Amino acid sequence: MLKEIRTALVLFLLLAVLTGLVYPLVMTGIGQLAFPYQANGSLIRENGKIVGSALIGQYFREPQYFWSRPSATSPMPYNGAGSSASNLGPNNPVLLQHVKARVEALKRADPAEKGPVPVDLVTSSASGLDPDISIAAANYQILRIAHSGGISPARLKALVQRYTTYPLLGFIGEPVVNAVRLNLALHAIYQHMSRGREGK
Repeated sequence: MLKEIRTALVLFLLLAVLTGLVYPLVMTGIGQLAFPYQANGSLIRENGKIVGSALIGQYFREPQYFWSRPSATSPMPYNGAGSSASNLGPNNPVLLQHVKARVEALKRADPAEKGPVPVDLVTSSASGLDPDISIAAANYQILRIAHSGGISPARLKALVQRYTTYPLLGFIGEPVVNAVRLNLALHAIYQHMSRGREGK
């Protein structure tokens, strides 16, 4: 009996050390050596300052910026500490009300855009943190941004193309645009334009 207890304790301690200490340390070491950017949160830095993560969306509502997809996190959108979905099914009348309100808000913000509203601009992601929007969602907003920000549609389309990530191996996933990186690039353009106006 004592021998069996001793064997069980030794196995327990061995597994605890292997799975609770050795394995995490090895994986952390491999991550830091092979993928340091991803292992440290895919942080985005501007002038040495952390301004966000490429993996977590941010809430944009100024008309001169690209809007991300809705976020269901609380108490604020894109709360990295509270990832959550709306948990509303496709036949739930509350979801239909939310989608209708979002469509109307997009139409009011951009009456010149007559195309269909992309679904990812009116529905939240499963995590509530998705930083990516579809190419259609980005292109849908170009007229509003061009009008509000004073940038040509052609320049905005080129910017969308620049920040589009295409499927892995050409077929795994969908093409997406990282709205955080896109808006940071757009913000830099606005700053450059502002300095140009001040210099006149």
